[in-house]
Amino acid sequence: MPSLLDAAPPAGADADTVYLAFVEWAESTGISLYPAQDEAVIEIVSGKNLILSTPTGTGKSLVAIAAHFSALNAGARSYYTAPIKALVSEKFFALVDVFGAENVGMITGDSSVNADAPIICCTAEILANLALRQGTELPVGQVVMDEFHFYADPDRGWAWQVPLLELPQAQFILMSATLGDVTELAADLSRRTGRETASVTGVERPVPLHFFYEQTPIHETIDDLLNTGQAPVYIVHFSQAAAMERAQALSSAKVATRDQRDQIAELIGGFRFTTAFGKTLSRFLRAGIGVHHAGMLPKYRRLVEQLAQRGLLRVICGTDTLGVGINVPIRTVLLTALTKFDGTRMRQLNAREFHQIAGRAGRAGYDTAGTVVAQAPEHETENLAAIRKAGDDPKKKRKIVRKKAPDGFVSWGEPSFRKLIDAVPETLTSHMQITSAMMLNVIGRGGDVFGNIRALVYDNHEPRRRQRELALRALGIYRTLRESGVVERVPGDPRAEREAERRDEVRLTVDLQPNFALNQPLSPFALAAFELLDPESPAFALDMISIVESTLDDPRAILGQQEFLARGEAIGAMKAEGIEYDERMELVEQVTYPKPLDELLSAAFETFSAAQPWIRDFELHPKSVVRDMYERAMSFGEYVAYYKIARSEGVVLRYLSDAYRAASQTIPEELKNEDLRDLIEWLGELVRQVDSSLLDEWEALRLDPAAPGLAQGPGSSDEPIVPPAPKRLTSNVRAFRILVRNELFRRVQLAAREDVDALAELDPDFGADAWSDALDGYFADHDEILTGADARSSKLLLLTEGAETWTVRQILDDPAGDHDWGISATVDLAASDAEGAAVVTVTAVDRL
Repeated sequence: MPSLLDAAPPAGADADTVYLAFVEWAESTGISLYPAQDEAVIEIVSGKNLILSTPTGTGKSLVAIAAHFSALNAGARSYYTAPIKALVSEKFFALVDVFGAENVGMITGDSSVNADAPIICCTAEILANLALRQGTELPVGQVVMDEFHFYADPDRGWAWQVPLLELPQAQFILMSATLGDVTELAADLSRRTGRETASVTGVERPVPLHFFYEQTPIHETIDDLLNTGQAPVYIVHFSQAAAMERAQALSSAKVATRDQRDQIAELIGGFRFTTAFGKTLSRFLRAGIGVHHAGMLPKYRRLVEQLAQRGLLRVICGTDTLGVGINVPIRTVLLTALTKFDGTRMRQLNAREFHQIAGRAGRAGYDTAGTVVAQAPEHETENLAAIRKAGDDPKKKRKIVRKKAPDGFVSWGEPSFRKLIDAVPETLTSHMQITSAMMLNVIGRGGDVFGNIRALVYDNHEPRRRQRELALRALGIYRTLRESGVVERVPGDPRAEREAERRDEVRLTVDLQPNFALNQPLSPFALAAFELLDPESPAFALDMISIVESTLDDPRAILGQQEFLARGEAIGAMKAEGIEYDERMELVEQVTYPKPLDELLSAAFETFSAAQPWIRDFELHPKSVVRDMYERAMSFGEYVAYYKIARSEGVVLRYLSDAYRAASQTIPEELKNEDLRDLIEWLGELVRQVDSSLLDEWEALRLDPAAPGLAQGPGSSDEPIVPPAPKRLTSNVRAFRILVRNELFRRVQLAAREDVDALAELDPDFGADAWSDALDGYFADHDEILTGADARSSKLLLLTEGAETWTVRQILDDPAGDHDWGISATVDLAASDAEGAAVVTVTAVDRL
């Protein structure tokens, strides 16, 4: 792609010159602007705000590039915001391709790269907090807010509103396919910024959509779409389980041609399908069927997208993640339902949700038209089939027993579908919030604090009643900040000539860290809590990790299964004790997932929040995922299998990568003993071996923030279908030692339970008889094998590290402390690199 900057006119050129330069560059890349794009670019270079609400596939990304180009020419700094970090990262690399690495930066909270660049990519929350902290002093001349319909999100919408309130100096470009009526928004934006606000809305899609309601069984609907040239088909479900079930049902059908299957097999032949879900996905892909949902590992989702971009997947079964950013050529969207569970209740899709999903059908440059199909409810389909089968026979018709809708079914049908087709997306509704962190940022800005907070509370987009509620909230927070001593009020001098000197000054008594509210908000609490632990304790390293885990968001898929298994074990124990059913049911409600250090951390949180009341905006979440996996000495695959969360393995990996980043960034170097360094290295290597994409980019940017061009952005036309393999497992010696230690300690745990069958499965060459004889010998000398913190200590693991093979002796921790028994084994380094896991072979279990 030719560089846009090569086509740039002299700095400060007039609007016509900038416009012509951009159009000429676009045409040099083979792009002719649609009328809506052309209109939007003209409005932007003329200096107006722009609300761009045009259908998916009308080229809003190109308009954003034009906006950044215009800002660069004017010498203004521009920000691009998106709702999720993955889209921020994707846009970062795309803009680097267009403007060059030196002109584009990124701030994600995890890290920042080239943060002084003239173009910055970040999430909406990042920009909102910067706006609160600096207001009109923030060096920003333009803000491009993508997916602006998130303004109406009940939890996150404040972050899309705050920049509009706090940055009147900026030109705003607000973009989405589903904004609804923007009349009031445009008028308010003009009032605040003093700029005219242009709206480009309601244009015709370059690829028209055709809508159909199908009452045939869904497998017949899919067959018909495939046989009439309507592929690729994205089958939309509203649960991950339903998407997987559909893919399984289709896998026995002939979805792809032999040639397509051969091409797929050749392309993915070298791909590492390392998990149980991955092996299932491999089977689906080889049949021409993709799966796409948020619970998948990033490398698997990207693989599905790459194969689809090459036109090799005729069907993709997924969830409505399709509506947020998947960029693949889809001809047909097939909705399996028009209802979804929104976290609280089952309800019909609203117009915005429907059009976000339906708009993905028919991609410019691929299709002349797109198709959107709504599948009738199953009971409706079966009843119609029964009626057709009865024909004109009155007796048969009378004998038909109509199938009823299932319990809890939220009614929908063809009238609902037709209504959604014609419905305009709902007008965006404000969801402004006031939190302690927001207040502290505004107070930290200085100046007329009361005036700034009053404006934030009363000059927003909320109705008057709601503004009064926000005012009471702000007043309560301010009093708490005063009482805790975090904020002080200094009376002004009534005799002073200048108004600013007569005004009372409100100021912070503490310094806010530079990235306050931009990163893990509970990190300051974690730093204080670290000091409560005893570095000499055998559990110190794991306790430090537990503090870090308590500051992370809950991975509900994991915690739900932990609680389910814990309750099952508790019921079994209570049955064995003879506790009656009613009492068991009452007691089991008190059983939850493991929460290490719960009492200590809860008490510390109360103490900390008394002095730092803003911390009450956030909840502490004690839990054990990293610690649980480590203490169970499990690999990633084993952990996922143990808790039966294969559909959510992407959630597990994202949590583990967040924990690794938080531990790496938050724990001071002086508090990291050797055990803790080992544990952090193990965690990073575990994540990297499963899917390195979550860490490689972050670590590279962290180590060399001045070099943003070091990773290839997603979606590049020459991107290989098989991602590069992670570096050799054994090259990270510290992390590999932990993997070896875990493999040996897993055998210690099984030996302590005398689980000979499981031991024999791990070591088939050593055999069940050998394990049984060895354990008989051990238990003749000692009553039990201990498995506590001392038992997994590095002092009880003796390693001899060779070039090709390591020898290892795991000493068993006995109650007497004799340490006279142990497990001897070898470690094959080459095999370990090939497997991506420590390959350990037990050679002996005996007395020293």
